[in-house]
Amino acid sequence: MSKRIYALLSTAVILSMPIKALAADGKVDTGDSAFVFVAAALVFLMIPGLAMFYGGMARKKNALNTMMMSFILISVVSIQWIFFGFSIAFGTDIGHLIGGLNFAGFAGVGSAPNSVYAGTIPFALFAMYQLMFAIITPALISGAVAGRIRFPAFVAFGILWSILVYDPLAHWVWGNGGWMRNLGVLDFAGGIVVHISAGIASLVAVLVLGSRKDFKKTSMLPHNIPLTLLGAGLLWFGWFGFN
Repeated sequence: MSKRIYALLSTAVILSMPIKALAADGKVDTGDSAFVFVAAALVFLMIPGLAMFYGGMARKKNALNTMMMSFILISVVSIQWIFFGFSIAFGTDIGHLIGGLNFAGFAGVGSAPNSVYAGTIPFALFAMYQLMFAIITPALISGAVAGRIRFPAFVAFGILWSILVYDPLAHWVWGNGGWMRNLGVLDFAGGIVVHISAGIASLVAVLVLGSRKDFKKTSMLPHNIPLTLLGAGLLWFGWFGFN
């Protein structure tokens, strides 16, 4: 029993140590890098999984539109993330509310580690891993607005929501100097930045947009349950990287 307690205490001490202490030499650790790279790939796999999950539950007429809502975010969110989204989330703190633009255009985001966020892995790898979360969060909202909003309108919404909501919230919780992080908030698996934000946004969107067209007039049964099950399997598998 004493050995188990010692092991738990040792693990707690290691996890609480600053990144600088774990990587004082500032060198890239190949094991850490491989682990984060695989985790990023698993989270990326959740995006097509989410598309299939929602697409299978939608009506046949809305299936393609619903699935493309997830896929289009891979491109548009990636662009905003590179230009300024990552910097808003993880740039130099401004008033504990937002990050500066010192990383805009991925300036200074390269193969070298970063002492604040990525002490043992390339900073660019950290940015890529965080990008996966930035993509899938607005994609989660698509399930609520499927059948309620046109595709171009959702693309515009996804871009604006990412910039105005997700990026600042990521800084509050995960960014160095963010006010929630300073309060001691721990959000290892995106419960606040990803799920609470997407859940509230979905609820607000539903209340604003109202019922789906033809609600209570025609059948709205899912058109492909096996597709939904396959998507759920990919989400479940990708969750290992997410967590």
